[in-house]
Amino acid sequence: MSTQQPNNPLHGVKLQDIVEKLEAELGWEEMAQHVDINCFKKDPSVKSSLKFLRKTPWARDKVEQLYLDTFHGFAWPTSPQKK
Repeated sequence: MSTQQPNNPLHGVKLQDIVEKLEAELGWEEMAQHVDINCFKKDPSVKSSLKFLRKTPWARDKVEQLYLDTFHGFAWPTSPQKK
């Protein structure tokens, strides 16, 4: 059963595709400037990045947001702050 998610631009996009496309567009150095993680800075590779990002949700969120900013000009709506 397939569920459509028209408001989710990441639906159906693999993490590997995200990393490879960002690397081709920005390069590892610029990616490391946006997302400060060692797998982008020291001996970067798609394999090491995927391993780290799959285990680290906060970093994956930042990489996904970088992908959206770079290719879709999209920002997730923010929820109102509780007082």
